[in-house]
Amino acid sequence: MTEPTRLTTPFTAESTAAEVVAGIDLTGRRAVVTGGSSGIGVETARALAGAGAEVTLAVRNPDAGRRAAEEITASTGNARLRVAPLDLADRASAASFAAAWDGPLHILVDNAGIMACPELRTPEGWELQFATNHLGHFALATGLHRALAAAGGARVVSVSSSAHLRSPVVFEDIHFRERAYEPWAAYGQSKTANVLFAVEATRRWADDGITVNALMPGAIRTNLQRYVSTEELDRMRALSGGPAAPAWKTPEQGAATSVLVAASPLPAGIGGRYFEDCNQAQAHQPGTRSGVAGYALDPEAAARLWEVSVRTPAG
Repeated sequence: MTEPTRLTTPFTAESTAAEVVAGIDLTGRRAVVTGGSSGIGVETARALAGAGAEVTLAVRNPDAGRRAAEEITASTGNARLRVAPLDLADRASAASFAAAWDGPLHILVDNAGIMACPELRTPEGWELQFATNHLGHFALATGLHRALAAAGGARVVSVSSSAHLRSPVVFEDIHFRERAYEPWAAYGQSKTANVLFAVEATRRWADDGITVNALMPGAIRTNLQRYVSTEELDRMRALSGGPAAPAWKTPEQGAATSVLVAASPLPAGIGGRYFEDCNQAQAHQPGTRSGVAGYALDPEAAARLWEVSVRTPAG
């Protein structure tokens, strides 16, 4: 079986979301961006709105969401901005959001997340990073499946991270009940889950015309790093690339790959892949912090994760 051709584009790590979406008309398209009130989420929403889409900001803090929506409208002239509450750590909240959605959904950007937090758990006992970054988005996307299928050619964007290279999904102890909790291992596992979701969702939903891709946005200073010191971030970035460590991206550059996967005609019909710096990533090479790990694209692991996620076990 031959490997699919790797998709490359004219865009790079320096490209911005506005540059990626330039000339694209999303009038009549409807999009949801989780975590759309700050960081790369608000820039993703701004680019989609600037291209004419109706954009719903799905956020934990509706007041912050409304402020972001007003600012996006002021900067783009697009008044078709909506705000809806969503707490990804609460499965009932994800279910309520999906149940309240009416009509087709063309673009779902699973952008929100939590990074390297202290050991915290949901009321069900689930480790918070896995619950928020994967299980919450899984519940949202599967809950919106009918709306995505109704759109025809819908796209789901799963925002992962190079941190997926830190850990596969440890199915034997996803929620750190037996092993010692380590914040970065937990984060890495959740980010691998984001890629595996793209693989299996594309397989399951291909007949509905839905494609799902994962991506790594790059190194961007945002509220995502609220549990991590600047010194620690700089140290980790240097370790990841040595003298050639990648520069910090602006939020506008960090949103570019999300917008490419969500709206560009270039990846149309392509799913189950992992992108970085606006291009499909190559296989990870030992000693680097770029590329995609083989375990993150493993179809057997992807199918297993789907079943685990449907059952939402507590251990």
